[in-house]
Amino acid sequence: MDASAASAGISASAAVALAGGVACAVAAAATRALVSVGHRSGALDSAGAAGHAKELRRVPNIGGIAIVGTVSAALVAVLVLERAVGGAGLAEWLSARDASPGLIESAGRLPGHTAACAWLLAGTLALHTLGLLDDRRALGAWPKLVMQVAVAVAACALGGFRALTLLDAHAGGPWLSVAISAAFVVLMTNAMNFLDNMDGLAGGVGAIAAAALAGAACIAGQWATAGLLAVLAGAVVGFLAFNFPWRAGRQARIFMGDGGSLPLGFLLAALAMQITFTSPDEPGYALGSRWYGVLAPLVILAVPLYDAFTVSVLRIAQGRSPMVGDQQHFSHRLVMRGLSRRGSVLMICALAAACGVSGLLVGTAAPWQAALIGVQVAMILGTIAALERPMLRAMAGEAR
Repeated sequence: MDASAASAGISASAAVALAGGVACAVAAAATRALVSVGHRSGALDSAGAAGHAKELRRVPNIGGIAIVGTVSAALVAVLVLERAVGGAGLAEWLSARDASPGLIESAGRLPGHTAACAWLLAGTLALHTLGLLDDRRALGAWPKLVMQVAVAVAACALGGFRALTLLDAHAGGPWLSVAISAAFVVLMTNAMNFLDNMDGLAGGVGAIAAAALAGAACIAGQWATAGLLAVLAGAVVGFLAFNFPWRAGRQARIFMGDGGSLPLGFLLAALAMQITFTSPDEPGYALGSRWYGVLAPLVILAVPLYDAFTVSVLRIAQGRSPMVGDQQHFSHRLVMRGLSRRGSVLMICALAAACGVSGLLVGTAAPWQAALIGVQVAMILGTIAALERPMLRAMAGEAR
């Protein structure tokens, strides 16, 4: 790599890092204000739907407003910028300031992605509104699921957030890809919602996942997607300043609520699919012709997916609906084994980071390296499952 290429890479990476830093500062300031607003307005933690077992605390649960507001502001800025100067105008402005080729190329592609930005913004705000309503008055599992499916299908069919587009030429056409992609979006939306059960847990895992996906996008040269993921990661970190148990015995001053966890899962799923683009005709763009790059999101998001899978299977084994909350998540099971709640959160965040680092490289790894990464993640999850099996069997049997 010559000096000019190295300089260009640093310039693009610096822009992504700056976006994350600004988002962190904005979200932290907004979250601090929301702590006071929540107490004054009585927007505190509330009981869930009928049958939902949870510990109520007098803590505001409107922190998702800071996260969603920060990300939405970035998406609106992109849409306004494209309308004001256009992709060509922005590319010309960046070129005049010796910006990196990657940033200039991303700016030039902006007009082709405005629809995706608009649908991403619409889906985020729709799920945010749904979550805020549910936080004030429980809506029930099925109405929420119907709304999530509608948002996911719209984002995938109309916004272009799709995986496995190579299926378009086979039976089922693009709708098979839409169905698979929408199912992944709904799964991740609920996985992050399920994970929001301890101070700092959903935010910690979400920030790690967003940062890992941003890194993967940088490696693939997808600077616009990397910037949005950096904004998401920064916004969640800013929120975590008032939600994470930084010291033993310290509790959260604010929760993200469903108004934060639902759009967080949606954004992670939608943006994760953006970085998995592969094309034999364009080996230099994104993940090129390495088909196994589509597995990167599954590796990075393995921990929330593991929690959602195991707690759903456990509830079904107990004869209960998998959509009704309880105190049997992975985090709760670690506490049952003797860890403190803070220790449980830190353990899960460490596991998420281990999977995130693995997924960061899978898309650009050689085939044998990708296979080793897959084996490593499978061993991590397999070891956890083996250690948990006796407890899970006992919990499933006790409920019968």
